[in-house]
Formats: sequence, structure tokens, C-alpha cells
Amino acid sequence: MTVAIVTDSGSDLTPAQIQETGIRQVPLSVSFGEQSFLSPAELTPEAFWERMGTPDCPFPLTAAPSVGLFKQAFDRAFEEGHDGVVCVCLSEGLSSTVRHAQLAREMLPARQIFVVDSKSASMGSGALAMRGVALAGAGLSAAEISSKLQEMRDVTTLFVGLDTLDYLRKGGRISYAKAAIGGLLAIKPIITVIDGLVAVTDQPRTRSKAIERVVELMTDRPVTELHLMYSPPADIEAFRSAVLAKMPEPAPKVVTVQIIGPVIGVHIGPGAYGGILVHEI
Repeated sequence: MTVAIVTDSGSDLTPAQIQETGIRQVPLSVSFGEQSFLSPAELTPEAFWERMGTPDCPFPLTAAPSVGLFKQAFDRAFEEGHDGVVCVCLSEGLSSTVRHAQLAREMLPARQIFVVDSKSASMGSGALAMRGVALAGAGLSAAEISSKLQEMRDVTTLFVGLDTLDYLRKGGRISYAKAAIGGLLAIKPIITVIDGLVAVTDQPRTRSKAIERVVELMTDRPVTELHLMYSPPADIEAFRSAVLAKMPEPAPKVVTVQIIGPVIGVHIGPGAYGGILVHEI
């Protein structure tokens, strides 16, 4: 391929997917008090969720990759013979990651570098990055890949059921008032991402009702790609079976199951379930 695909670790791609596709991953960091880890190299999803389940665990914080880390990834791609780079990032509305990648691009004005704001998170970014690899393998230029990924982004939807809004509140992704109302009503919120920002799309009162509603939202029309996501201790196999049983024909061409990693897990909390839906362009 003449075009390298770069993403950040908020895309929740697994090590196997990274190795298989050759995607270059720039790490965000996750901090517990004074301890800071690059995710996922120094803090795997499994280790993160185990730590989150320990008593008196301090609430973790995330930080975007530095401009320097993005520039290193871009420089390395060109040193290895690529003539273009497409970098897919977490939504600008959720992280400063996009801005840091753009600043790194500005440091290399003579190079063909395109930064794509996924306007999503987790596999909302990861699915775009994997499509970018396929397009690069088909011989498209960096500019063409960037344009195609923006088209795909606009037909990509996220739905995730949560046990609580507290993690989004603590992470600053929703207001205290919204989280407080959710707690008072004992709801099991379902979130989506609209224009790059988190929004509550439904508020069932029980977990069973919430699961039913998420399945309903995810299966209302056919999709070309289905990327299921979860955080422990959610029963992902039962959820996967429920979604696939109701998914209309034609069946998705791509189906993956991803554990939510540390970067997104900080804001989602344990017991989450849902997925990314890519519709026909």
C-alpha cells in the first residue's frame, strides 16, 4: 500500500486487528491518581477492568496523545516508503486528539496527510480505520480515502446501553444535572453520538428493558457492518445472539465483537453493551 492508515487507541482495535491490518496506533494515556499508563501497551482492557473493580480505585482520567507522538507516527510512515497518510481520530467533540493530529500535520506541510474526525468513538473510529486499509489496498490515494471515510462516517451509528450516567459525568462528557436526573429516576440510559457529542437517546427503567431497546434500535434496518462492543461484566454472547437473531436480511458482511478499552471505558463504566452500525452508502 502507498497510503498508511493511522488511528488513536480510542478506536478500541484489538492487537490482532492492528497486526493483521498494519494500522498504526497512537496511544492515549489513562491515569489513576499519580500512575499514568499508555493504552493499550501499558494497560490492556482486561487489566483496566480488573483495576476498576478493586475497592477504593481512584477515578481514572484520560489524556490525548501529544502532537509529538502523532508526528512520530507520520514521520515513520513516510520513512517506510508510504507517500500518504490518513489519520482517523476520536470525535473532536469528545477529545483534543483530532486537534493534536492536525497540529502534527501542519508540521509536515509538504506531505500528503489527511486527518479524519470520526465524530464517534471506539469502533466508530476503528471501523473507519479498517475500511481505510481496504481502500488503500485497492490503490486509492490518501485524498480519495479521506473522502470515502467521511462518506462512511455519515452512515455510521452508535448505540450503547449503560448502567449509569455517572462515568460520563465524572469524565466531563455530560452535565451533572443530566446524570443526577438519571440517578434519581434509576434509569438505564441508552446513549448515541450526534454531531460528535454524546446524547441520551432513551431511558428505560430496567436493564432488561434497556437491552431489548438497544437490540431494537440496532436491528431496525439492514447494515453492511456490525461491530458489537461491551464492557465487563456484560454478557456479550447473549447480547450478540439477541442482535443477530433479529438483524434483517441481508446479513452484515462484517461482524466483530470488541471489548471496550481503557480510553472509552473511563467514560462508559462497567456493564455496557451496544455497537456500531454501518449502513449502505
